[in-house]
Amino acid sequence: MNKILSGILFLMLGYGSLNAQQQKWALIRDKIVTPWAEKVDPKATLPDYPRPQLVRTQNWKNLNGLWSYAIVPKTQNEPVVYQGNILVPFAVESALSGVGKQVGKDQVLWYKNTITVPVTMRHQDVLLHFGAVDWQAEIFVNGKSAGKHEGGFDPFTFNITNLLKKGPAQEIKVRVWDPTDDGPQPRGKQLNKPQGIWYTPVTGIWQTVWLESVPKTHIVSTRHTPDIDARTVAISANVAAAQAGDKLKIIVLDGENIVLEKETGIDAEGILKITNPKLWSTKTPFLYDLKIALIRGGKVIDEVGSYFAMRKSSMAADENGIQRMLLNNEFVFQYGPLDQGWWPDGLYTAPTEEALIFDILKTKEMGFNMIRKHIKVEPARWYYACDKLGMLVWQDMPSGDLGNHWEPNLGIMGGTDKNRSPESEAIYRKEWNKIMEDLYNFPSIVVWTPFNEAWGQFKTKEIAEWTKKKDPSRLVNSASGGNHVITGDLVDLHHYPDPKMPRPDLFGASHALVLGEYGGLGLPVTGHTWKDKDNWGYQSFKTADALFDKYASFIHTMEGLIKSGLSAAVYTQTTDVEQETNGLMTYDRILKVPALKIKSINDKLYLISAP
Repeated sequence: MNKILSGILFLMLGYGSLNAQQQKWALIRDKIVTPWAEKVDPKATLPDYPRPQLVRTQNWKNLNGLWSYAIVPKTQNEPVVYQGNILVPFAVESALSGVGKQVGKDQVLWYKNTITVPVTMRHQDVLLHFGAVDWQAEIFVNGKSAGKHEGGFDPFTFNITNLLKKGPAQEIKVRVWDPTDDGPQPRGKQLNKPQGIWYTPVTGIWQTVWLESVPKTHIVSTRHTPDIDARTVAISANVAAAQAGDKLKIIVLDGENIVLEKETGIDAEGILKITNPKLWSTKTPFLYDLKIALIRGGKVIDEVGSYFAMRKSSMAADENGIQRMLLNNEFVFQYGPLDQGWWPDGLYTAPTEEALIFDILKTKEMGFNMIRKHIKVEPARWYYACDKLGMLVWQDMPSGDLGNHWEPNLGIMGGTDKNRSPESEAIYRKEWNKIMEDLYNFPSIVVWTPFNEAWGQFKTKEIAEWTKKKDPSRLVNSASGGNHVITGDLVDLHHYPDPKMPRPDLFGASHALVLGEYGGLGLPVTGHTWKDKDNWGYQSFKTADALFDKYASFIHTMEGLIKSGLSAAVYTQTTDVEQETNGLMTYDRILKVPALKIKSINDKLYLISAP
């Protein structure tokens, strides 16, 4: 009997130790981290409302925080024992997750959490939202599958109303498989064995997880299309479980003042005339607020808040017949950094809202008016900040299924399109389509870029034309620095380190000419590097002064290129990323050259007018 009691006591103590172990979470400190890492609170992790273009401030609940996790062989069913806690929404490989482990194609990552669904939510339908999960996810609620999703960069939602059990406590489990570069899916800069310009894998939940309760009939999404020439904005909505006679009431506001309101059928597009519209620009980023109500029998069934901007992204020929990129029908030289959105502590995920916005603010302070978001999609709040701050955005599609030949010389139509499998093509098309839909309403985005440097580039003309047809309101950069096909709106050269431009005599009459990447001036800063050695830049310097002098000479060269027909340029890059030390800031966000010093020369570029 004593032996039995001793065994029971041992098991109880072991179980208690396991529980205690699972309750622990700590930032992994084996590499540099940003100043915001210390501000991360497991009890209030990225608490801000995650969907600024479709806001219901009532009846939502943030599910970020400590979940249980397990990494098991892909062939194994659900784990019996979970291995500890992971801080959601930080990828399992990240320092802020508290785990810091790679997964790979032969294993799967499981999450488990017991959540509380408030009584106030149970009177309506309950939606479970995931901002992003990389890559293939299946969601289980109380042991039953709510659905599957493939795509590492787009949000998805499941209606879990019928899976909830009595009482407040509900169990959520998530199964994730991510092959990284062993699969054909879009993955951006992730590599199983990071090196050079390729970085640490990102597996699992990496954006906010949240609950929302909505009426059975509710607004799923809205679409806002401004036309500054006609002085109108077209508003439409996707409504779930609509009934005959349901209507939409649209109210446009300038601050607290109602500009106009209109009622329309739920299947119709409301065309609203904006008298004396205030235009959105990089200098005056004015946003109109929106209230959209779903009306049935004179009563409001559902209501959401949103916003839009009156702005136009287009191009037209200058006096010399060279196509120029225009903002609101005027030539504005678009100049910004290549922004990869990586963090030493959170990888794809910024530690805090303050950190997320910091890069945009510093980019603005340095005198840039544009950001090329490089083969990554950010959380909606990042684009919201760009909208509010007046920062133009070029949005890349994340690359995947690499391997075709690249010929970057714009004097030669060389290189080859990738012969992707039907499965690979379908994955690409599904995710690019969803990304464009999800980001459509953000006015800061002025350019779509389907391909970068021939990385998985396929059926270029078809994809560029499909992209343009899906969204005629923006310019299409068919292949940034890639295998060039005469399609889309822009012709884009990559040239390191010094600035060059596509030949105006070959391309200028039909396409706007842009320098999609240049620079890459490297400066490793002691104490602020990812690695102690093997750091690199396209051209490296030993002092900040030497780097700045070279950068200033590039700006002088660029002034002449603008006069010759250049419409835009992208400098590599915003920050160092892992072993790359060619950022304007270190990976942990320390400026290498004072922002105002860079701004003093960047500002010269905006003084040059097109002929």
